[in-house]
Amino acid sequence: MLQSERLQTFVALGDFLRSASSQPELDEIAQRAYHKNNFFTPANSLNALRAIADQFLSVDKLTAWIDQYPSLKTEALNTPARTVGVVMAGNIPAVGFHDLLCVLMSGNRLLAKLSSQDFVLIHYLIQKIKEINPSFDPWIEEAERLNAADVYIATGSNNTARYFEYYFAKKPHLIRKNRTSVGLLMGEENEEEFLKLGHDVLDYFGLGCRNVSTILVPDGYDFVPLLRALEPQISFYLNNHKYQNNYDYNKSIYLINAVPHFDNGFLLVTENPGLVSPISVLYFQTYQTQDDASAWLTDHASQIQVVASAKGWYPNSVAFGQTQRPGLSDYADGVDTMAFLSTL
Repeated sequence: MLQSERLQTFVALGDFLRSASSQPELDEIAQRAYHKNNFFTPANSLNALRAIADQFLSVDKLTAWIDQYPSLKTEALNTPARTVGVVMAGNIPAVGFHDLLCVLMSGNRLLAKLSSQDFVLIHYLIQKIKEINPSFDPWIEEAERLNAADVYIATGSNNTARYFEYYFAKKPHLIRKNRTSVGLLMGEENEEEFLKLGHDVLDYFGLGCRNVSTILVPDGYDFVPLLRALEPQISFYLNNHKYQNNYDYNKSIYLINAVPHFDNGFLLVTENPGLVSPISVLYFQTYQTQDDASAWLTDHASQIQVVASAKGWYPNSVAFGQTQRPGLSDYADGVDTMAFLSTL
């Protein structure tokens, strides 16, 4: 299959996901995903699909992305170089799509083990790709076991990553571990910026590696304006029983153990040296100077996916509200998946 044909197939998928006429079908799929996993609200699933279409699936973006890898620019990718087994993550809606896109656009065959938490959306997208271009049928296979793969890509916790490293040791592999994202505040942010930060913290119920789970704040920081700005979202989050169960549990633990914390009725904020906070909880740590904050971020760089700051003022950070809108070159763990695939 020519690379240009692959590209046009994904462009057509993006057009479909953006089309108003497709919305009834997408609404139905989003409802099915919600019944399978109550953290995947219809709104969140539709937002994820739209972000894929807008951030990934346009001619200009796909072309500019592929142009970064000269070895993949041949027009004669007639047979897949390798069968790539992908253990897909399932923490947020359609999170495994980027790996799918990388494998197929690099001219390889995809052997995918779908997450049970995100089966509905990824399976649907695979079927839609085959519907748009039936030539893709032999290039994509869903499987429970990946023994037939030549190469492996896997995403999981730090514990499962050790298992993957052992299990896939004899073949080329790319293994990702736990990461999370951090927000850096100066103490001068306004309500609009707090609302944008709220999306970074709370979108997809905080389950993604690009969700901000820890914020760095100046010593003596006043949390009241931030928590008040987010208060109007209380009904959305507490109407999700899985989120509310986590909130009630974490709040009771903090109260029983007399853990100092802030609470706006659905989000708990507490000082904690950890990076990955539980659902419904936002950790914070304080700093004295910006140099101290920079040093902390450098020390924890291997555990951080994204740093967010107001208007992206901090070097190499993204603006508040943008953590969940990655581009094609925003690779998980900072490891270039396409570079890995292009050297096989």
